[in-house]
Amino acid sequence: MSDRIAGLVVRVETSEPTIRAVRRSTRPAMTDATDAADTADVGVSEGPALEPAAAADLAERIVDNVAEVIVGKHDAIEHVLVTVLARGHLLVEDVPGVGKTTLAKSVARSIDGSFKRVQFTPDLLPSDVTGVNVFNRRTDEFDFQPGPVFANVVLGDEINRAPPKTQSSLLEAMEENQVTTDGTTRKLPDPFCVIATQNDVEPGQTYELPVAEVDRFTKKIRLGYPDAEDEAAILGRLTGDHPVDSVEPVATIGDVRAARRIVGEIEASEAVREYVARLAVFTRRNARLGASPRGSLALVRASQARAALEGRDYVIPDDVQAEAPTGLSHRIRTESGGTDGADVVDDALDRIRVE
Repeated sequence: MSDRIAGLVVRVETSEPTIRAVRRSTRPAMTDATDAADTADVGVSEGPALEPAAAADLAERIVDNVAEVIVGKHDAIEHVLVTVLARGHLLVEDVPGVGKTTLAKSVARSIDGSFKRVQFTPDLLPSDVTGVNVFNRRTDEFDFQPGPVFANVVLGDEINRAPPKTQSSLLEAMEENQVTTDGTTRKLPDPFCVIATQNDVEPGQTYELPVAEVDRFTKKIRLGYPDAEDEAAILGRLTGDHPVDSVEPVATIGDVRAARRIVGEIEASEAVREYVARLAVFTRRNARLGASPRGSLALVRASQARAALEGRDYVIPDDVQAEAPTGLSHRIRTESGGTDGADVVDDALDRIRVE
């Protein structure tokens, strides 16, 4: 087995990057996404899919572009790209000040996508996230005011500071790429990705995320502190303007849509699917709460995206082994003791053989 890779006030930050020098893919890009507030056809995707090699080139351009800002975190940037291409969402748990917000904003700018940030607080309401109907006196009708969830990349900053009711406002959006308010359902932009952050250093001042919401995150990662050399490089880059302000798009929304479609077409053989299923069953037998079928599906999709990053049109067990630690561990709940979800996944990867 190969080595595994390792109140009612909401603050919303919007970034609409200006295109100056966009490196286009070699294939025609699809139509750019509609503005997040115009939700009539934001879910429509058109145009040809990329070949795996072109999808790999696209991912490499985005990773290299973000790496100009996020120093020394190449693997973390790849995890973000895998999540986006797998049509998923990412949970980043770490201490404050390690670059979680910068990472999300840099990815959005690199794909020329809309970016919005929600600062989760104890007094935040669900309508502050999804949007609200406001009565228009001139027309005697209610007008819908879209919330910050209507963007290509939505940063939920310190999501565990909001109560479970507000956290759960993202459930429909994350699962079905739509929100329903006052009986009306509206599609979200395509692509749509939630990057949520939480810190684990103030447990007495935060709320635990509902299990149903945790299960909707494709992956959970930690950035960690930079080493001394990388931190010195960061300090040198931050003496002037913040480097994220100079990030230029290297892809379009159409490119990302096309890459996501080819990822969905990458072959996951019956042997690979059975391998994923056996891993999931192992976690259920060795933990109080194991990986759900949704988790198994997310792992297959992430493995397809990993294969695309390697330029392949088929999934191999190495892809599954690379994605399992970040794709399954956060879904597992163990009995009180010295083991956690990561230990269960490591044990599963060691014991379950590829057949």
